[in-house]
Amino acid sequence: MIVRLGAWVCVLLLTAGCDTLGYYRQAIGGHFGVMQAARPVGEWLSDPATPHPLRERLVLAQRIREFASRELGLPDNGSYRSYASLERHYVVWNVFAAPRFSVQPHKECFPFTGCVSYRGFFSEPDARRHAEGLRAQGFDVHVAGVPAYSTLGWFDDPLLSTFIRYPDAQLARLVFHELSHQVAYARNDTTFNESFAVAVEEEGVRRWLRAEGRVTDLESFTAAQARRKAFAQRVKEARTRLAQLYASGVPGEAMQRGKAEEFERLRADYPKVVPAEASNAFLVSVSLYTEQVPAFEELLRGSGSLPAFYDRVRDLARNGGLNRLKPPGPAAGRP
Repeated sequence: MIVRLGAWVCVLLLTAGCDTLGYYRQAIGGHFGVMQAARPVGEWLSDPATPHPLRERLVLAQRIREFASRELGLPDNGSYRSYASLERHYVVWNVFAAPRFSVQPHKECFPFTGCVSYRGFFSEPDARRHAEGLRAQGFDVHVAGVPAYSTLGWFDDPLLSTFIRYPDAQLARLVFHELSHQVAYARNDTTFNESFAVAVEEEGVRRWLRAEGRVTDLESFTAAQARRKAFAQRVKEARTRLAQLYASGVPGEAMQRGKAEEFERLRADYPKVVPAEASNAFLVSVSLYTEQVPAFEELLRGSGSLPAFYDRVRDLARNGGLNRLKPPGPAAGRP
């Protein structure tokens, strides 16, 4: 996830409308609350009150952090060299929305930062209230807790208690993912940004596990990747069929019936993952992080090295994204 904050904050507070103003206030206040809770990892390690299990996780996180810059070419800065303990399971809650009969995300646009395909909140009740407002307007809505976010290098993002105890490979995935957001950022293209970060995290974890000599963990990670890709492909197929249904012009009742049937099939295949509500917004929440990953993986293979890959991605981010390389995804359907 990306939260972009910078020196233009005061301008935003002066120019934003009431709804946007309230949103920025919670975003700025929430972020600075996280930053105020952060202390350098060295201080945590030298503090005798730091529990031994946390100490071990912080040492591992720093080893992962060093690998990220040394071997993956990710930014070598202050990000993930501090740690903040938060009194909650997630740092942010994302609200995804899509029209009732469309597989395309409802975008939220802001001054200077452009448009994104979700809105993040540092308070779950605030996220739920925003979701209810969108639902009242007729949108499908999906709310998801998020363990980490990136400020794109504007600040030194800390390690957080919301993910520090993740299994080793998942901890590495998350650090690599968030650091990659500092490498390239495409304005108004959430799918590009998140899919790029996923491609980097997956390549990074494979290289890290090999370097650590963790053969069994690499095999487990490879198997988990295969399962994730199978799910992503299943969601892509569902979105394609739904896009065709929504564009077909059949009566609304028939369209709703076909939508429900599509979700029933998806839920039957993935009962622990797919929510009970038939929601286009859930499909959006998955596709933003998976839809363009195969294209980035192909681009990486053709680049020969990670630095060359990053250069190509930065060029694409400045000049139209992956649309330069491949046709667009599923049609928008009915608004």
